[in-house]
Amino acid sequence: MARPGEAHGWKFTRKAEHHAGTLTAGCLAGMVFAVLFGVCVALVRTGVGDASDGSGAWLAEGRGQVEVALALLPFAGIFFLWFIAVSRQRLGRYEDRFISTLVLGSGLLFLGMVFVAAALGAAILTAYSHSAAFAGSETYVYVQLAFAQLFGVYALRMAAVFLICQATAWLRHGLMPKWLALPTYVVALVLLFVVGVQAWALLIFPVWVFLVSAYLLVVTGRGGVDEAGGPEAVGPNA
Repeated sequence: MARPGEAHGWKFTRKAEHHAGTLTAGCLAGMVFAVLFGVCVALVRTGVGDASDGSGAWLAEGRGQVEVALALLPFAGIFFLWFIAVSRQRLGRYEDRFISTLVLGSGLLFLGMVFVAAALGAAILTAYSHSAAFAGSETYVYVQLAFAQLFGVYALRMAAVFLICQATAWLRHGLMPKWLALPTYVVALVLLFVVGVQAWALLIFPVWVFLVSAYLLVVTGRGGVDEAGGPEAVGPNA
């Protein structure tokens, strides 16, 4: 018959193993999101090019790349949901309801607006397949501008809020090394102010997600998970 202390130790081990497995799966999901989202951004940028003239000329040659990007994007979104869950579980016993709500809300708003923008892009492709005259029409210009505003302005602002909240929680509780937490604020500033000027700067977001996920995967593999399902603090001077 197991002693009370042994039973507690077994339960703790099983719980830690469960949380470690969940964190590992979430970290892998974050890395997959980063790759898929980065590919989608690259395909859209190369397929559409400079569409500021409103002529819709890219539809004649670049719509194939955009179709591939739109097909991949829902799967990227699914994996990002996993990454949001891992971001909250990373707080563990240090979870702050205020920060946690902002992380969840900004992450979901980012994903929701990306999906709405993708639906608008799919609508453009469908309308063009029915009539080539749609390119350059007033309706096309309206939908294109709505897409640009949703994805290039509002969604990315929410992504910046997501990053700022993450970095704040990490620094407050020492959950991440400073060399990873402090640059997160820089990435957020890029999403807030630079992406509107240089569209390719958007790729900094999936790169950040990949780096954070890779770091958490390494930490989880080393056993850096406490009983509450969160990490062991790295210390204020890390």
